[in-house]
Amino acid sequence: MGRKLALLVGINYPGTKAELKGCHNDVDRMHQCLVDRFGFDEDDITVLVDRDSSGPQPTGANIRHALAKLVGAARPGDFLFFHYSGHGTRLPAETGQDDDTGYDECIVPSDMNLITDQDFRDLVMKVPDGCIFTIVSDSCHSGGLLDKAKEQIGNSTRPNQTQSREPEEESESGSGFRSFLKATARDVFETHVHHGKSHYGGEDQDETEAESTGDGRTKNRSLPLSTLIDMLKEQTGKDDIEEGSIRLTLFNVFGEDASPKIKKFMKVMLGKFHEGGSGEQGGVMGMVGALAHEFLKAKLDGNEEEVFKPAIEQNVDSVDEVYAGTKSWAPNNGILISGCQTSQTSADATTAQGSSFGALSNAIQTILAGKHGKVTNKDLVMKARESLAKQGYKQQPGLYCSDENVHVAFIC
Repeated sequence: MGRKLALLVGINYPGTKAELKGCHNDVDRMHQCLVDRFGFDEDDITVLVDRDSSGPQPTGANIRHALAKLVGAARPGDFLFFHYSGHGTRLPAETGQDDDTGYDECIVPSDMNLITDQDFRDLVMKVPDGCIFTIVSDSCHSGGLLDKAKEQIGNSTRPNQTQSREPEEESESGSGFRSFLKATARDVFETHVHHGKSHYGGEDQDETEAESTGDGRTKNRSLPLSTLIDMLKEQTGKDDIEEGSIRLTLFNVFGEDASPKIKKFMKVMLGKFHEGGSGEQGGVMGMVGALAHEFLKAKLDGNEEEVFKPAIEQNVDSVDEVYAGTKSWAPNNGILISGCQTSQTSADATTAQGSSFGALSNAIQTILAGKHGKVTNKDLVMKARESLAKQGYKQQPGLYCSDENVHVAFIC
């Protein structure tokens, strides 16, 4: 019998404009469920929450380290489980190149050091054969979180207007692609649900509320780009962060601790910089790429090897790794259960009685509590969809895995 190893991450972002209410509760309930129902040993469950300042915080570096440790310890026959409850976001393209029309779906650690869909795919690739790694992400845009995994239940990979739209011709002012970025970013963060008064206020009003279920208050777990940028500004003290330079900022702030995909991105940008051109002729990356050019120019003061070492050390076989991701399927031993589709938001709910939870996490616990026998991944996702629809939620959980893992038992 294989071992059962788990990492649980719940982030409420207390005291920030991104604050949520139910993520700690989601983790507490899942922790108890792993022990009581699935027979996990307490010593084999790692928990990262931002409940207070004591203990390791759920920063990007700490989550990556814990995930690497989880996978690194795995042997054939083991069951690995990762539950994330917190914000999700989507980064639009930032290079302006024709082959970079995709998005990076990300989870949002407490320090904004994003972890991308490609990072999860690379992690799952390291899981040994004969070992199943189940990921539950109760976050917005989570349908694409395991990059290129086969979609068994859902519609995230079907072409839609936002994904298929091409950039318009650049105007004489060179603002065409920038307009395209803003338009697609706005499309991405439309919630497709009933809006109420925003918890954030201001320009994010229509991006932060989820539908009401009648028994309390809900908001969604999407972190709009404008809010992400504001929080990065607060952390860095820099006022020049905008769409087009988010990845550059993440590398500048987090360096070696940044997402591997962000570091690969910087390596490619550095190479393009040395090829010459500020972007007027396509050079570094056109209009948006001028931001990268200025950033690199400011950094290259004879200190290149030290500043860009984390990027230079990355192995980049093709630009696909840096832009929209590789074209092959994810490995067969990874299973993603998402809170919603790639273009949807997931709800963070507080009932009239004062209890808070993520809609997917709550549905999972309710389903498991009502059935003592085996619950397959497909059964769980279909029942969760049915339950959430009855409660008035628009979000549709998804299942992403190989064919052979559709009907295996959830977790173990």
